[in-house]
Amino acid sequence: MASVRSKVNPLLFNIPYVLTWRRFGFRTICSGRLGFAPSTSPSIADAATPVAGTKVLETFTEEFEIGSRKITLETGKIARFANGSVVLAMEETKVLSTVASSKGDAVRDFLPLTVDYQEKQFAQGVIPTTYMRREGAPKERELLCGRLIDRPIRPLFPSGFYHEVQVMASVLSSDGKQDPDIMAANASSAALMLSDIPWGGPIGVVRIGRVSGQFVVNPSMDELSISDLNLVYACTRDKTLMIDVQAREISEKDLEAALRFAHPEAVKYLDPQIRLAAKAGKQKKEYKVSMVSEKTFEKIQNLAKEPVEAVFTDPTYGKFERGEALENITQDVKRVLEEEGDDEGLKILPKTVDTVRKQVVRRRIISEGLRVDGRRLDEVRPLYCEAGNLPVLHGSALFSRGDTQVLCTVTLGAPGEAQHLDSLVGPSSKRFMLHYSFPPFCTNEVGKKTGLNRREVGHGTLAEKALLAVLPPEDDFPYAVRINSEVMASDGSTSMATVCGGSMGLMDSGIPIREHVAGLSIGLVSEVDPSTGEIKEYRILTDILGLEDHLGDMDFKIAGTRNGVTAIQLDIKPAGIPLDIICECLDPALKGRLQILEHMEREIRAPRIQDDRYSPRLVTLKYSNDALRRLIGPLGALKRKIEEETGARISVSDGTLTIVAKNQSVMEKLLERIDFIIGREIEIGGVYKGKVVSIKEYGAFVEFNGGQQGLLHISELSHDPVSRVSDVVSLGQQLSLMCIEQDGRGNIKLSLKATLPTPKSMAVTVDEPVAPTSQEVNVWAAIVDVSNEQEKQGATAEPETNDLTMKSATPAVLIRSVAECDEEEKSDGLNSKGDNGSQSASKSDKKTRISSSLSKSGFSSGNAKKSKRGKDAILDLLSDDESHQKHTSEVGLHSQIESDKDDATSETPMSANKLKLGMRVTAKVHQIRALGLVLDLGGGIRGMYRFEPDMKRDFDVGDELRVECSSFSTKGIPVLTLVKGE
Repeated sequence: MASVRSKVNPLLFNIPYVLTWRRFGFRTICSGRLGFAPSTSPSIADAATPVAGTKVLETFTEEFEIGSRKITLETGKIARFANGSVVLAMEETKVLSTVASSKGDAVRDFLPLTVDYQEKQFAQGVIPTTYMRREGAPKERELLCGRLIDRPIRPLFPSGFYHEVQVMASVLSSDGKQDPDIMAANASSAALMLSDIPWGGPIGVVRIGRVSGQFVVNPSMDELSISDLNLVYACTRDKTLMIDVQAREISEKDLEAALRFAHPEAVKYLDPQIRLAAKAGKQKKEYKVSMVSEKTFEKIQNLAKEPVEAVFTDPTYGKFERGEALENITQDVKRVLEEEGDDEGLKILPKTVDTVRKQVVRRRIISEGLRVDGRRLDEVRPLYCEAGNLPVLHGSALFSRGDTQVLCTVTLGAPGEAQHLDSLVGPSSKRFMLHYSFPPFCTNEVGKKTGLNRREVGHGTLAEKALLAVLPPEDDFPYAVRINSEVMASDGSTSMATVCGGSMGLMDSGIPIREHVAGLSIGLVSEVDPSTGEIKEYRILTDILGLEDHLGDMDFKIAGTRNGVTAIQLDIKPAGIPLDIICECLDPALKGRLQILEHMEREIRAPRIQDDRYSPRLVTLKYSNDALRRLIGPLGALKRKIEEETGARISVSDGTLTIVAKNQSVMEKLLERIDFIIGREIEIGGVYKGKVVSIKEYGAFVEFNGGQQGLLHISELSHDPVSRVSDVVSLGQQLSLMCIEQDGRGNIKLSLKATLPTPKSMAVTVDEPVAPTSQEVNVWAAIVDVSNEQEKQGATAEPETNDLTMKSATPAVLIRSVAECDEEEKSDGLNSKGDNGSQSASKSDKKTRISSSLSKSGFSSGNAKKSKRGKDAILDLLSDDESHQKHTSEVGLHSQIESDKDDATSETPMSANKLKLGMRVTAKVHQIRALGLVLDLGGGIRGMYRFEPDMKRDFDVGDELRVECSSFSTKGIPVLTLVKGE
């Protein structure tokens, strides 16, 4: 072996050890690779093994406390390459905010500020449920939080700073207790302070709630859920920058108190940011600012000022006429500059002409109190209100204020159609949705529709907050509601027009909202002292135009009812407005809101009662979970098939089935399908459709309600006498039957005559009618005719049900003597013996036979067993005794009467022809039975009286009782009731 190795490379085995690979700590070369050897061979000097050093991250922190919660600002640990980065922590929730700015000097005349807010599912330890298992496009909440950060920081960038700036806020971890949006806004302010971007901050953003009448700073999510106020307030040290409010009709006085309470709390965020910037902030760089030279500005101003004033002093101009005239002025100035070859003026012409327009409009408003359209400062534009303009829809309304016009439609849905939310905090779904759409044609422009638009989402959410305060509670109104707002024409404050149109649409759809909600926008035009920067003069404008919004200082949207404010959104253009001016705007907003509410109430004052063919039907039914599983089918296949065939929507929850149909016909069609598959809970007085499966001498068995069977006794077939069951019904016939009785064993007794009109000759006056107990259907009370067929039948069958309670007989009452009854019974017995096949029932039929109405009459099955004649109980329960299968509970007493007919005595001559319904007679107790009394009426006539539940049974044979004939049994035996008070 050694010779082989030496032949390969003899030098490896002949050199001294000092020069070998092992001497330097390497292994033998193998397969072309060289490695360190772990051998303990002697070495001259052990070389130091390279070890990775420990990087030290220099971090800077600031800790402070606001509202009994500890807050930490930290920078230097993560996102070190960003121009500015801050991690803000409150308890276990942490938010990272970073800032970056472009290096180039692109030519533009606006500030391209982008704010992105992200809530990734890792922040709560959850993997996304999407197909790709990663986050997709920004959700609505992320867009809204981005707007919440953008609105207060944008006014503080210097004028003429047009470099692209991007702010990105990401939630790193969330414990679900705090809403990260406020934390992200404060972290973004701190990041801008640390960066080299010129910015006039810092700002403080705070949330204020009100629980049990007490204001709460930075409330938790649990506190916010029971709070009647959700106020987000942003400010500098002495001025207000942004307000966002959702409230439950809070008064203007309480709202002002909340604003003044929020300001000092928000200021507490400022000093920690300033201290952190002093430790780790960068020096602000000198950026190129786009400014207009005074010479060029004066030149363009001299050319455009007089024509612009002429346009704005003419109130006859409409929006587009005014815009066209101003565009012509711009073109005239452009031609002059082109002739003079003024390239600098041509570059800044649009911006400069816009500045001239702004100066002209603002000077006229402040000095003369004149607005562009000739209105007074506190005047609301002409209004137009129309509710129900689209009758096919569930609800609709058209609202116009001046040239602004909005069409709102309302659609109702099942609870399962509520919007599902994937936010880190807050509820997992919302049942009320308002979607705002701003198509290009509403401003006579050309454009294309894309995905979610920040402006549309923001305006829609504001209107949604305003209307949410007047909706009924979810327990009373569990249905999903969607309002779609289509802006037909825009000339200022379309979001507040959406509030007005949405409120009328809700009432038109029949939703029981408490009262109308209206909103309008308040504007501000101010004059600032150049030396101090303070506002020295200002004017408050009610119901501003789109141009006044563009050229003014403020867009203060306020919505509410007569009782208080429900939503507010404040956006400003200058670097802050004093809080006193903001509070002063609340009074003119209230006055304008009341004027709008008067017009809306003239059009529709209360939720509309809809009874037309287009009104929706919403029904909630209770079923067992097993029954609901049968309805859903494997993987929901059966449920989807039913929805496709009927066009209705089905929502299933724990034990509850909610059905939403476009109209009554669709609802009836769907209920029939559901009844066929799983049936409904059987209720006394409920009307059900069934099929005759077997016919007996004493009645028919009917299969209904998802496979259940009930007995349709011969006495319940018709108001007229019926001799044979087959004369009225046949096998396989479809019938609508009413359930009149159900015992503890589940045996059901049905009635056909209870669903038929009662002949006039059968009208019986009763003192205390017993109302039928219908199927418990939770139907939205504000929409009539949403009940199913069963409820309609229950309403029309009420008189018949009362007759059933009294066991009324057929119109032609046949009163037989005892001898006649004996003779008929004997003949019946002979017939039954001769025809065993027709009288015997199968085992399956025996299981489904229904007991007669003993429980209603005070006759329980236990009492029947105690009867002297055991066959009575067997008859009552419809057991297997062939000789008594056809009898009802009345036959038990009838047999007892016949067995004692020879003992009857008559003190008063009474004939069968004289006894009529309602007749009162004096009777003697002939026998006392377990179920009732056999009474002697005289003249050989005996009647039966059933014991009432829980009544005293201290009767003796021979006692005289004052009774009234209430009905007759099928054998003609009088059924009597005691006359009270005689």
